Amino acid sequence: MNRTVLQIPMAPSLRKQAEAASLDLGFSSLQETVRVILTKLAHRELTLAVYEEKPVTLSKKAAARYDRMYQDFKKNRNVFQAKDVDDLLKQLRS
Repeated sequence: MNRTVLQIPMAPSLRKQAEAASLDLGFSSLQETVRVILTKLAHRELTLAVYEEKPVTLSKKAAARYDRMYQDFKKNRNVFQAKDVDDLLKQLRS
């Protein structure tokens, strides 16, 4: 397969931030992310939406619940570790 190189001038800090975001999204590299986006764009399957996410504000009750859960996780309380898939499914169904 013939390949071509796409050079995109950008600030080094932008590249680092984009690479970190790509890895957080599950991509193996920034190059893979760009390839996926360009493929979707070429097939006219890419949809873009620009909006500002509204911050999530928890109620006092929910914040207290999540704080208790966090403390339990830190102390390894109320934490289940499955030995295998069957054990996990058994726990999920109970």
